[in-house]
Amino acid sequence: MQQESPIADIRASLRRRGICVIIPTYNNAGTISDVVRRSLERCADVIVVCDGCTDGSVSLLENSCPEADLVVLPQNMGKGKALKAGFLHALERGFAYAITLDGDGQHYPEDIALMLEANIQNPGALIVGARKGLENVSRSKSSSFANKFSNFWFALQTGCPLPDTQTGYRLYPLHKLHGLNLLTSRYEAELELMVFASWAGVKLVSCEVNVFYPEPEQRVSHFRPGRDFARISVLNAALCALALVYGYPRKALRALVSLCRTIYSLLFFVFFTLCVMTPLVHLYLAIGEITEKKKYNLHRILNFMARFLLFKHKIPGTTYSESNPFGEDFTKPSVIICNHQSHLDLVPLLARAPKVIVLTADWVWKNPMYRFTIRNAEFLPASAGMDVIMPQLRSLVERGYSIAIYPEGTRSPDCNKIGRFRQGAFHVAQTLGVDIIPMVVYGTGYVLPKHGRMMNKWPIHVEIDGRISPERMQAEFGQTPREQAMAMRKYYKRRYSEISDRIEQNV
Repeated sequence: MQQESPIADIRASLRRRGICVIIPTYNNAGTISDVVRRSLERCADVIVVCDGCTDGSVSLLENSCPEADLVVLPQNMGKGKALKAGFLHALERGFAYAITLDGDGQHYPEDIALMLEANIQNPGALIVGARKGLENVSRSKSSSFANKFSNFWFALQTGCPLPDTQTGYRLYPLHKLHGLNLLTSRYEAELELMVFASWAGVKLVSCEVNVFYPEPEQRVSHFRPGRDFARISVLNAALCALALVYGYPRKALRALVSLCRTIYSLLFFVFFTLCVMTPLVHLYLAIGEITEKKKYNLHRILNFMARFLLFKHKIPGTTYSESNPFGEDFTKPSVIICNHQSHLDLVPLLARAPKVIVLTADWVWKNPMYRFTIRNAEFLPASAGMDVIMPQLRSLVERGYSIAIYPEGTRSPDCNKIGRFRQGAFHVAQTLGVDIIPMVVYGTGYVLPKHGRMMNKWPIHVEIDGRISPERMQAEFGQTPREQAMAMRKYYKRRYSEISDRIEQNV
């Protein structure tokens, strides 16, 4: 099967994630056609906003770039108004994100790939281009001063320093744009959009991009030093006043809510574990003989508690959804494999069915808060070695239990990456002759990151794929556990990318 080219991959990924390109232009007939053509090579959805152009740009684009979507403003309204028109048009067409770049040739459309990668790594964020090598470019003193001036005031107004707040190369999360009823209409509106986005809690991320500066006599600039500096000064004065009465109080309130959410979740977990689950398990196991039925009922208790946490109590700040297109009910023993992002991954896993045994890490196996429960539930430490615990696993499968294993072994610090898969899960499935059920978890690593200290608002989604029989596993994924681990990691990377592309259009 022929592989797609890197550019084809970029185009496909942009389309899946709902990303378009918006190019505002005013009398850039000498460069706009080339900029749009190169942008169309990388993105199938390019919107060009002709802001009252009088130099023939509209007819030029209609003839040279018919694939571009033209929005023509009857008169020059300024870059801010042009961007607003482009954003509203993109929203009407159903896009979730918009990459903006200028039509004067200073921005490289080839860097669309960099903005896409930054979006994948930081879904929902406003990505701000940072021009490389500005210190080596011959620029006017007013241009250099304007950039430093803007950076200073932006950091003061938002508490979020950025290396370059003047570039028009950005990626906007359209559903999170605040302040579209702009105070200003010209190029300083880009600064205004960023400030309001920061106050609203949108994450701002800097991404290095290339920049081309022609010789001074060849540059086309609509910047008017006197009038535009006056406009920027008035805007900054207004934004500083708003920061004191609105921006910073809102950021403080949001931080307080996040802290309360985290403290509540921690206290609830400790209380639920120490005061509800552990005493209940102690009491249940202390009454009468420990029979097979009693062991199964213990799993039913764990399953009920996981479902209660997931569907009734719910994790604060999250929404939960799942997809089970094959109607898997886990009644037939199998090896369940799952990607690993967070402590929270265990909740949807245990909520699926009562007869599930989890291979745990050492710190979980030894944790004083719940080691009594998990040991009596016959969970096993993965560190003991698969060959050592294989007789116990075989006995559990014969009794109708499925074995849940995290092939990555440890939580991934990056939600967008699937770590190396170890061979253990595939060795167990092959040795015991049972099916493998892939379970893909999304969002838990954003809610509770590996090295994070705060609970975040984010959707959690689980997809349960179809069973893979031992025969199909060997035919499609390889003969040995090592080959199967490598092939299944590729499968998970593809499936996770599909899920994140779909969900992150709405975060």
